[in-house]
Amino acid sequence: MKEWDLRKLQILRALHDTGTVTAAAAALRMTPSAVSQQLAVLSKQIGAPVVEARGRGVRLTGAAQVLLRHAEVVFAQLERAGAELDGYARGDAGLVRIGTIATAISRLVVPAAEVLRTAAPGITLSVREAEAAEVYEDLAAGQVDLAVSLAVDAPTARDPRFVVFPLLNDPLDIALPLGHPLAAAPGLRLALLAEEPWIFGSRGPWREITLAACADAGFVPEQAHAAADWPAIFSLVAAGMGIALVPRMAFTGGLRRSVAVRPLDADRPRRRIVGAVRGGAEDAPLLRRTMAALRQAAELDPTVKFN
Repeated sequence: MKEWDLRKLQILRALHDTGTVTAAAAALRMTPSAVSQQLAVLSKQIGAPVVEARGRGVRLTGAAQVLLRHAEVVFAQLERAGAELDGYARGDAGLVRIGTIATAISRLVVPAAEVLRTAAPGITLSVREAEAAEVYEDLAAGQVDLAVSLAVDAPTARDPRFVVFPLLNDPLDIALPLGHPLAAAPGLRLALLAEEPWIFGSRGPWREITLAACADAGFVPEQAHAAADWPAIFSLVAAGMGIALVPRMAFTGGLRRSVAVRPLDADRPRRRIVGAVRGGAEDAPLLRRTMAALRQAAELDPTVKFN
C-alpha cells in the first residue's frame, strides 16, 4: 500500500488552483524549486507524471486529476476530524475568522456578532474585509474560516472544497439625482432609464450585476462613469452626473439623504448574499453557531427579502 504525504497532495491542489509552479509556491510559502522537487517525487511515487506543460504554465495530467479527486475527499474528512476535535476541546468558545464584503459588515456580520454576544459570549469573531471574489480565495487558502460574499462569485455545488449556504436576497434600488424628473414617478421601471448616463464599475461582480439587471429590462446601459466605491457612486449621482443601481445593504443615512433612492418593485432586481465554509468544516460547533447567527441576522433585517 502506498504511503501518502499530505504536503505533496496540498501542492497538487495548489497547482491545480493557480496554474503555475511559481504561484503555487507563493500560495504555500515555498520556493518554486521545492515545489518542483516535491512534484517530481510524487510522479515517481505514482509511476506517472503529475504535470505537463501548457503555455507558460502547467496543468495536471489525468493521473494527477484522479489523485486530486481522492485527495479532496481526504482533505474534507480531515476538516471533519478537526471540527469534531474542536467541539470536544472548545465547545462554544473560540475564534471564528470571517471574510466578508464591505456591505455585509454592518447588515449581517455585526448583527450576528451581537447575537453571539448574548447567546455564546465565549465566541469571538475576527472580521477581514475583501472584494467579493477575494473572500472565497481567502477561505480556500485557510486565511478565514467562513466567507460572506456574493453568490455570483461563489463556488459551485460541485466544488468539494466548499459548502455554500444562502443568507439573503438584497434588493437593488435606483439612485437618482434629487432633481431628476423621475425621482417621484410612481411605478418606476428600469426600462424608463435606458437613455440615462449610468455609473458602475469597469470590472467585477457589480458591473455584471448591473448589466444583467438592465439586460433583463431590455437594454444595455451607457456607462458614463466607472466607479466601484459606494460613497463615490453616491457623490456622482448627487452631482447630477448619472444614475446607478445600488444594493439596499449599501445605504447609510448620509448617503441616502444626498440622492433620491427609489425601489424597483416591478422589475425586482436582486443580488444574492451567501455564506461558505470549507468542505467538511460545516459541522464544527463554532462554525455552526456562527452560521446560525448570520442566518438570524439576515432574518432580522427588514430591508431585505428572501424571495
